[in-house]
Amino acid sequence: MHRSRLVTSAALIALACAAPARADGFLTPFYGFNFGGDQGAGCPSLTNCQTHRSDWGVSFGGGSLVGFEEDIGYSKNFFGETPTSDNAVLTVMSNVLIGVPAGPVRPYVLAGVGLIRPHFHDLSSLTDFQSNSFGWDVGGGVNLYFSQSVGVRGDLRHMRTFSDIDFGFFNNQKLDFWRASVGLALKF
Repeated sequence: MHRSRLVTSAALIALACAAPARADGFLTPFYGFNFGGDQGAGCPSLTNCQTHRSDWGVSFGGGSLVGFEEDIGYSKNFFGETPTSDNAVLTVMSNVLIGVPAGPVRPYVLAGVGLIRPHFHDLSSLTDFQSNSFGWDVGGGVNLYFSQSVGVRGDLRHMRTFSDIDFGFFNNQKLDFWRASVGLALKF
């Protein structure tokens, strides 16, 4: 009887003192560029690139070994810069993220779906093309933390629409490109 009370008391004390399980939240503002694809991202490949089409945005989410990420990116002049046009691509992707949850070096992979919204406005002919398209992304990267909550993130992802997009110059193709980025990794 005495022994069972002792075991029960020890178990209750251990449960009361145990640290609650928590998931790491993160926020990562990023800057990068797009490449690849057939639609004018400006660069045939990551290393063979004459004119970078910049991309900036923010990723945020939470999790431990498995987590969730929301990624919002914007690329002005995605189809090229001309004095008579205004164009951009907006991406809003929801991803499942699988990564190493401990240590200063944290690699990860991700995949998800969301909105890919290309826009093209020709100022000379007042033609406006836009499409809200459902798409997917897949990629990965690494977070390198210098302290408990601050580091840098390197990321590479491939994005593609599920359906064809019909702009005047685009001729029923899927929008397909890669994004390489670096960002400030904030963990809380």
